Amino acid sequence: MSTIRVVWGTASGPTAMSSYDAALADAGVENYNLVSVSSVIPADVNVEAVGTAPDLGPAGERLTVVEARATVAGPGRASAALAWSQSVDDGPGLFYETSGETDREDVERRVREGLAAGQELRDWEFTEPRVAVESTQAESGVHTTALVLAVYGESEPIC
Repeated sequence: MSTIRVVWGTASGPTAMSSYDAALADAGVENYNLVSVSSVIPADVNVEAVGTAPDLGPAGERLTVVEARATVAGPGRASAALAWSQSVDDGPGLFYETSGETDREDVERRVREGLAAGQELRDWEFTEPRVAVESTQAESGVHTTALVLAVYGESEPIC
């Protein structure tokens, strides 16, 4: 059975990109090229919330992800959330993501609402939702990123 790992991170830096790169490092995926996909979980896949990714292959390769990311210039708060639920019969499932310059409770509420709306569109019987949230304060004068990623499998060569 294939595995999708849910990872998360936060970090600050002098630029938006440096804070994003550092948050990716906090999540263990800084050395990959990320390719974002929409939010459908394939059938017969195990989803694990692991926090920090293990070694997923050589640097520079491609990782397929669903990404929730907020980057703010401080002062402020960066929050990101990812919710997921799978079919009870090992069928497909859904990820929903949201983020913003808001607090942890707000992104968790919004991501749960989004997931529920997506579930209503489908004829699947779902398991109980799971949620991962990252939220951090951005200090004045720095950029801060909070992110949660669902990482599909292992890395693959780009060329």
